[in-house]
Amino acid sequence: MLIRPFRLGDYSAITRIWQETGLDQSDKESLNDLAQHLAWDSDLVMVAEIEGTVVGVVVGTIDGARAYFYRLAVLPEMQGSGIGRELVEAIEKRFKQRGVNNVLIMVNQSNPEVLPFYLSLGYEVQKYVTLSKKLSS
Repeated sequence: MLIRPFRLGDYSAITRIWQETGLDQSDKESLNDLAQHLAWDSDLVMVAEIEGTVVGVVVGTIDGARAYFYRLAVLPEMQGSGIGRELVEAIEKRFKQRGVNNVLIMVNQSNPEVLPFYLSLGYEVQKYVTLSKKLSS
């Protein structure tokens, strides 16, 4: 398996992965979000590839002394084979190379079944409430 930075040719593969795992947004939102991340730091959008096929993806970002990753997804038929773990380890390594040691992730409350995976990687559940507001254009 190869963990590498995202390439433009990977876009359809990762959107398919997000759709199959329920992490999809509208095509326009996904493309806009991805374009922003690539503009900020293309090395923090990473994919897992096996025999030329993209099978997983993770998107990271750094905000000062904190790093975040999200939209971690692996093709459903490949889940449980260590791909997600390797993607997390790869993005954490990139964060460390940039001098960031505090990583935060958010898990949708409707997706608690992923918590054991993150706990097994050393992440701890925090007692924060996340609020959001969509600003109209």
